[in-house]
Amino acid sequence: MKVLKRSEIDKRYKWRLEDIISCDESWEELYSQAKLMGEELTRFDGKLDNAQSIFECLNFDDSLNAKLEKLYVYAKMRKDEDCSVQKYLSMVERVNNLLVELSQKSAYIQPQLSANSKEFLQELANDKKFADYSYSLELLIKNKEHTLSTEEETLMAKTGLFSGIFQEAFGMFDNLDIKFQPFKNTKGEKVELSHGIYGALLQSSERKDRKKAFESMFGAYKDMINTVSMLYIGNVKKNVFYSQARKYKSCLDRSTRSEDVPMSVYERLLECIDGSVCGLHRYLRYRKKALGYSQLHMYDLHVPIVGADGIKIEYEDACKTVKNALKPLGEEYSKLLDEAFSQGWIDVYENKGKRSGAYSWGCYGSHPYVLLNYQKTTHDVFTIAHELGHAMHTYYSNATQPYAKADYKIFVAEVASTVNEVLLLRYMLSKSEGEEKKYLLSYLLDMFRTTVFRQTQFAEFEYEAHKRAEEGQPLNAEILSDIYYRLNKKYYGASGVANDDLIRYEWARIPHFYNAFYVYKYSTGLISALCIADNILTDGQRAVDDYKQFLKAGGSMPPVEILKLAGVDLTDGRPYEQAMKIFSDTLSELEKL
Repeated sequence: MKVLKRSEIDKRYKWRLEDIISCDESWEELYSQAKLMGEELTRFDGKLDNAQSIFECLNFDDSLNAKLEKLYVYAKMRKDEDCSVQKYLSMVERVNNLLVELSQKSAYIQPQLSANSKEFLQELANDKKFADYSYSLELLIKNKEHTLSTEEETLMAKTGLFSGIFQEAFGMFDNLDIKFQPFKNTKGEKVELSHGIYGALLQSSERKDRKKAFESMFGAYKDMINTVSMLYIGNVKKNVFYSQARKYKSCLDRSTRSEDVPMSVYERLLECIDGSVCGLHRYLRYRKKALGYSQLHMYDLHVPIVGADGIKIEYEDACKTVKNALKPLGEEYSKLLDEAFSQGWIDVYENKGKRSGAYSWGCYGSHPYVLLNYQKTTHDVFTIAHELGHAMHTYYSNATQPYAKADYKIFVAEVASTVNEVLLLRYMLSKSEGEEKKYLLSYLLDMFRTTVFRQTQFAEFEYEAHKRAEEGQPLNAEILSDIYYRLNKKYYGASGVANDDLIRYEWARIPHFYNAFYVYKYSTGLISALCIADNILTDGQRAVDDYKQFLKAGGSMPPVEILKLAGVDLTDGRPYEQAMKIFSDTLSELEKL
């Protein structure tokens, strides 16, 4: 199959970025305006001790940030259309440099605002004139003790030039320098392993090929484990430095507070999944039986237990399926989906040089966008639903909230997208039978295993690694690998899965670990989405109305409180119990079939 040039793709299947900025020349004009505004950033320095100056400063900062957001989003998305176009690579670099420069110039704002008394800041938060900034001012009060002096904040801003070096170095190693041992598959063909080929081989029906791929993959990390360990340990120590410099109780405390999430939510997740891991063991015993093995190995966990081909569907038909599946969300939601499909929101097909994968993005003042690389697979139908969930969340937030309150936290970012996936899955299940129905049930079970159980295992690993560093205990390759191996036994051992020794090095290939305490949000996101979708299908309009309030809330209040609008309270155990019941009921249904 030939990969087309971008110019050969029908415009119906390409997004319309001119809805953000009309053309590249207009981008240059906006860039000049932003740069000029940036030179005025310091005019509020030393004056943030009265309501009028503070109001003017916050408004000016919003106006500048909105321009910078447009500049960055437009340039980055143009680059993603064809990564070989140097013009857009240069535009991205220019706006990145401008962002670093202006972040240093504006570094005085937070510490000078924080220098005001809590009483004065609370008066501002209660003032109708400051309604757009009420939540950000409340956050400022909460984090007052963690804000440094202007000089210290300026210095901390400059560390941004190199603080990501551990992540970047790991990325270079993981994407370019790592060497996998080639092997011959069962057909006698030589296999040159890559991350993509490894993912495909794990789903191969040839068990010997899966085993060889597993050994090649983790053997490579074992060979480089000391180097990778030092990169990760350096990143952990960086996190400890930032946490201690800002006087947080721990790295986890700093991470959760940055999103205004109680640390207890993280701890509750670990506690509830620890008490529910028997459900995973039941599923794995079923998987072993379904595959007809006397014992499962770690390389047997991804191979489909039901027909691997799934469903082949054209893009237009996939869009109709998604729209029908999301009808429970109401007529308004359906009309917005029609607009997304027909009005330049979506970039559909692969072309030469186009960024791989999928995402939803955009900026305030324009409709959201979705990048796809659509193939006729079941996975890609779910991707459409997933990314449109993000897009609708952004649409409703931007349409309802002012700029200062529109951007929702990462903590809730995966909820709307996953609600769409679950509703699509439920719809497809209602229309299916036989092998297709079994395939979809197993799809949900594997989604649960990889997103809830696996990501929580990762979250436990991060928790233990950072806790050791904070307590001054040593960290090295052996200790990190032993921690991971012990957790792997906890999650899989009681189900009869062989804990192949090489799995102890799996932690070394997880790029998300360089963005500390991120992965737990995948777990809480799916748990929340399962509960919300279940409520919508059970309670109808009342649950839909509650969910719409969640979508419209943006970043106007703490994310845990926003989730409560949709009927999910992650501070207690009920959502976890509800999600585990859905998992158990799905497994029971598949067992009956």
